[in-house]
Amino acid sequence: MTGHISRRKVIAGAAALSGASAFPLPSIGQGAPMKVGLLTVKTGPLAAGGLHAEEGITTFLKDKNFVLSDRKIELVVGDTGGNPAGAKSKAQELVERDKVNIILGPFAAFELLATRDYLAQAKMPTLAFAGAEDVTQRKGNAYLTRTSYTSAQTLYPLADYVRKEMNVGTVTSMADDFAFGYEQIGGFQRVLEDEGGRLIRKLWSPLNTADYAPYIAQIPDGDAVCVGLAGSNPIKFIKQARGLDIKPKLVGGSTTADDSIINAYGDELEGFINSNPYSLDRESEANQRFIAMMRKNYGDDVRIGHYAACFYLDGQVIEAALAKTGGKTDDPDAFVKAVRSVTLADTPRGPISFDDHGNVVIDVYVRRSEKNAGKMVNKTIKTYHKVSQFWTFDPNWFLQQPVYSRDYPPMKS
Repeated sequence: MTGHISRRKVIAGAAALSGASAFPLPSIGQGAPMKVGLLTVKTGPLAAGGLHAEEGITTFLKDKNFVLSDRKIELVVGDTGGNPAGAKSKAQELVERDKVNIILGPFAAFELLATRDYLAQAKMPTLAFAGAEDVTQRKGNAYLTRTSYTSAQTLYPLADYVRKEMNVGTVTSMADDFAFGYEQIGGFQRVLEDEGGRLIRKLWSPLNTADYAPYIAQIPDGDAVCVGLAGSNPIKFIKQARGLDIKPKLVGGSTTADDSIINAYGDELEGFINSNPYSLDRESEANQRFIAMMRKNYGDDVRIGHYAACFYLDGQVIEAALAKTGGKTDDPDAFVKAVRSVTLADTPRGPISFDDHGNVVIDVYVRRSEKNAGKMVNKTIKTYHKVSQFWTFDPNWFLQQPVYSRDYPPMKS
């Protein structure tokens, strides 16, 4: 559905919402519905993750019968098209035409950077997904709270793990040539080098790269390659890299072997070490309920990964914030204050809270990809608890440094 807004409204009867047998609806307050705007990607190379994001928030709201704190919820979805101009246009439609009370997303870093100032000027409470680091660091604003993770937040534990547990010393990076890629590799490099390792080459490829052979040919001998590719790109790269029999080990961040895409791999992913803010194998009541509801709504073959889990968490955060405000959203400052004060002991992703800059503090899961019953799965091998966007660095020192970029941190000679 490119180029227009789709609506999901409350309908009479739970059967129409879930396909299950009808049961009585709960009492619903008489106030106006709360409108939740979702900015996501439904076309282009990032579309698969964007669609999973919509599945995640929809699953949470269906489970609650589209009612939170005795208030009806209306979900309004805007397809950004996966580009900055589309994201800003859809943000304006959601705010000015649809009069939403809160926005979830957008999906990609360049989309968040394109919408950040407009949404702040509109005093629009925003639960951001994209990892663009500075929006909760040097250029934070009072209305934006990130519920997902920063670009580097899952790469810090990965660098720590490969250095300490795998004894990796020299690493080449392979990432998409835009902000998310730069910031992933910047965080990985900082921890790797602080712990005595060295990044020996940085390779950057366009988001729409079809053939990674020219990049693979530039990978020098070393202990590992850190993959910071997103969308379908890591699948293409890893298949080609294994096919060309490269010697270094392959490791990667949240978008490289997410549970939602792991079925696209074959034996080439065996032994792949990856870090993620969610893991399908997490044993908790909250995660099992999330998985069951996703399968109920979208079938047993639904691809469940961190995209859906992050947006399902958005629903949990909204619910908890509404409980604090008595269901009110008319004062955006008060509502954002309630959002940032939310602490949840258990979600599908684990316990969460928010730091003083409005960014989520999370558990990060380091997994090994392996074959089970003929299919590739991720097995959690280490959990890093309460991971901050600042890792273990002093926040005041961290914020005095430049934002991670294509050339920062610089390569060591």
